Amino acid sequence: MDTLFHQSCTAPFLIAGPCVLESFELARDVAVELAGISKRLGIPIVFKSSFDKANRTSVTSFRGPGMHKGIEWLGKIREASGLPVITDIHLPEQAAPVAEVVDVLQIPAFLCRQTDLLVAAAQTGTIVNVKKGQFLAPWDMKPVVEKLRSTGHSKLWLTERGSCFGYNNLVVDFRSIRIMHDLGCPVVFDATHSVQIPGGQGNSSGGRREFVPMLARAAAACGCQGIFMEVHPDPDHALCDGPNSWPLAKTEALIKELIAVWSVTHES
Repeated sequence: MDTLFHQSCTAPFLIAGPCVLESFELARDVAVELAGISKRLGIPIVFKSSFDKANRTSVTSFRGPGMHKGIEWLGKIREASGLPVITDIHLPEQAAPVAEVVDVLQIPAFLCRQTDLLVAAAQTGTIVNVKKGQFLAPWDMKPVVEKLRSTGHSKLWLTERGSCFGYNNLVVDFRSIRIMHDLGCPVVFDATHSVQIPGGQGNSSGGRREFVPMLARAAAACGCQGIFMEVHPDPDHALCDGPNSWPLAKTEALIKELIAVWSVTHES
């Protein structure tokens, strides 16, 4: 974990994987492919998938296998791929058992101000990635960081994922990358949730995945340390966030573009 956090502070990295654990086999195969990309391109990749999507639009939407089966799968995926793993938690009591298996605990955007959840995550000593709420200005993440640091914990990432703009729409203010970076944390840009159309399909969210590369390149140019992308072998048939997920088959090519942008911005 200390190595991973040090890498995230000094070199670009990726967070990638399917939105939710649809099956062990699908998630494992995606992780193994991402591990190959990481090795070929020489860039750290953290595998991401959720065991429970507790904030789905509809009560009938697929949520995942649940915590107990999900962390068992994530542990096996971590072993099979060799990649570090990140997953969401939604309740304070989930923090400790999940932290025994994963390398990074993620706080969902809607829960980024939940004090008990933040403190419980920080108390595990695991890296904590907080996704900035769609309803917050970037400077409003300062109290969030202060809650986490009140425990003595300092291994923190902050993620920009767009801000609410009218109904069913998000926009990205790229100034937020610099503003949150000035809080003393590596900043990640969530390129796939930033193109989401929340609730845009009635019982589920829509998305415009064709804008993922453009926003990701812009974020890399603006100095973000990491890029977050939900990737899937068949996004049109994904059980969660398909419209904004990036095709796995196109992921390596996009990462090459991001590395090229980062190489220029780091030299300047």
